[in-house]
Amino acid sequence: MIIPARILRAVGIIAVLSIAPATALAQQESAASPITEKAPSPSVPHPYGIGEKLVYDLAVGGAKVGTGTMSIVDLVSIDGHNTFHSVFDIKGGFLFFKVNDRLESWFEPETATSHRFYQLLNEGNYHKERYFEIYPDSAKLHQRGFEQKESVHEPLDDASFFYFVRTVPLVIGETYTYARYFRPDKNPVIVKVLRREKVRVDAGTFNTIVLQPVIKSGGLFAEGGEALIWVTDDDRRIMVQLRAKMPVLRSLDLFLKSYTPPTIPPG
Repeated sequence: MIIPARILRAVGIIAVLSIAPATALAQQESAASPITEKAPSPSVPHPYGIGEKLVYDLAVGGAKVGTGTMSIVDLVSIDGHNTFHSVFDIKGGFLFFKVNDRLESWFEPETATSHRFYQLLNEGNYHKERYFEIYPDSAKLHQRGFEQKESVHEPLDDASFFYFVRTVPLVIGETYTYARYFRPDKNPVIVKVLRREKVRVDAGTFNTIVLQPVIKSGGLFAEGGEALIWVTDDDRRIMVQLRAKMPVLRSLDLFLKSYTPPTIPPG
């Protein structure tokens, strides 16, 4: 049962996140901006920046079994493009099952367009490592050890999609469809905007927007699933909670535990 791999794929392909300091995280209801298209382009400056770090509790069946962290660690130039380098780690386990997984993404700050993606999975006896170079200008990708393949223009990887979603309008009742996932055969990605809801986690109490992502590649967000994401109902769109029902474990959850603001202000 490879649970965290599904978390990383899911938590990556819709998005991961930023807020003001945890001591000042009281949220106010905000009116949604009107939109006219199903897959809107970013309409606000990116709310994330270098030095931002979010820490999550990982719970399975209601019991805390580990932690997850997501951060933007530095700015890297790739093929003449400035990119944010983000890192997502998840560590934990229960009984004889242990996990130590890592996702890294290099994406353009304004559009979240991905130029490089790395995945390392260590889960019990399962180990997998994948490294992609992505070329947005030519819509190509190269996975280390394989031949070059077709990609898409303005590609998004599993982690950069989270940052992209933070910059677009979210109107209650709307369904957004995106064809920007860097592996074309896994498109489209669908995001349903369900409702507003107030939630409390260790990091504070938040007014949130509840999203239901649907991803063709399967995992937690596969069609027919019941996975939900709670993001703050403000311009920052922080993911404060993720919940998915599992056939055996009843539920799998991520809860925001703490936040470190960017050391370099967002653009």
